[in-house]
Amino acid sequence: MLAAKKSTPFFQKLQHQVMSFLYQNDLSKLLPLYSSKWNPHLFGQHYQEHFAPLKNQKLKILEIGVGGYDDPYSGGDSLRMWKQYFPKSMIYGIDIVNKKALEEDRIKIFQGSQDDELFLKNVVAETGKFDIIIDDGSHRNDHVIKTFKILFPELNDGGIYVVEDTHTSYIPSYDNWSKFSSNDVAPHWAEYGGSLDLYDQKTMMNFFKRLVDCLSHQEFIHPEYTPNYFDKHIVGIHFYRNQIFIHKGDNTAPGNVVENNILRPEFLQEIGIKSLTELNLEFPTIDDPTRL
Repeated sequence: MLAAKKSTPFFQKLQHQVMSFLYQNDLSKLLPLYSSKWNPHLFGQHYQEHFAPLKNQKLKILEIGVGGYDDPYSGGDSLRMWKQYFPKSMIYGIDIVNKKALEEDRIKIFQGSQDDELFLKNVVAETGKFDIIIDDGSHRNDHVIKTFKILFPELNDGGIYVVEDTHTSYIPSYDNWSKFSSNDVAPHWAEYGGSLDLYDQKTMMNFFKRLVDCLSHQEFIHPEYTPNYFDKHIVGIHFYRNQIFIHKGDNTAPGNVVENNILRPEFLQEIGIKSLTELNLEFPTIDDPTRL
């Protein structure tokens, strides 16, 4: 039997273009055609679920991390994929390496660090607010958290903020390395700053788990509590394996049994008091997750 000849680069490119066209409406099939995501089949089905209603809108989409590492001419697959899927949208990219060579129609790339607040603010000043933000950048826990605090306010209502590769929360940092290894030399991936402690507040997973409470801030029984920006603007959080989707909108509707973080008069009356002060309760301090 004759061995099949390998496709030439021309036919490989042609095949890719044909398949991209055929699957342009289904991210669960489109993502695997691009070598830019961990487990594209898994990520693709979640992206399809959340992004399909927005597909034909005119959006501004930002992806942090262009790919290709230090090569200025390598990467950009993900940006091109979003361009294919969102036919009316402008696609922006951010990378620590100068990736300007990868720009094309409807794709613009900025060079800078996602850890640099001034740089991020300058990007928004040029582009305007975004409708979708995808963090596929450094994957460092401190970077992911800081970037979210800076950029979530720059997301339009109805927008979606996505964080990828959250598994780095569980990779022990340099500080934690010595706690379980006698080897003084930590591997390079310890730079992500994760932890073996599932409750370590410095990890991105614990940061976003904390934000789940923002969804129900109206139900806090905590006199004099002041809702923060995330309380008032996060309307949904979806956790998947190594992927988080945060939806933005108006979360200022009143609570069920609480008003201004105090039990409503009828419920106070039900337990036979006029004010919570009669119970001499001590209310714990609630942190402000918006602070940089």
